[in-house]
Amino acid sequence: QEQLTESGGGSVEAGGSLRLSCVVAGYISNRYCMGWFRPAPGEGRRQGVAAIGSNGFTYADFVKGRFTISKDSAKNTLYLDMNNLKPEDTAKYYCAKDLCSAVAGAELQGARYGYWGQGTQVSVSS
Repeated sequence: QEQLTESGGGSVEAGGSLRLSCVVAGYISNRYCMGWFRPAPGEGRRQGVAAIGSNGFTYADFVKGRFTISKDSAKNTLYLDMNNLKPEDTAKYYCAKDLCSAVAGAELQGARYGYWGQGTQVSVSS
């Protein structure tokens, strides 16, 4: 059974930074793609924030230039470095993984991913 465990959330003031981590049980095969998601405001779906796909990195427009996704395969860990945080970034952040063949071309669509962590809360005050 796949297990993903997020950490690193917290409360910061606007303009601050956080680093989220997602540890994957086992190891991160290159056959799998991973991403970070948060609930879409007013909607039931989880919207993609950033993802590492077969063809590289993908970011949602609302985080470009502020967030950076990375992976340390030796530590089986996915990261999300969040800088210049805004109050509208307040959300529970989830990491997810699935076969790259399943998410190709739609790396920021949460519905494509089958394995999820429990999430970590990020709160940004103005």
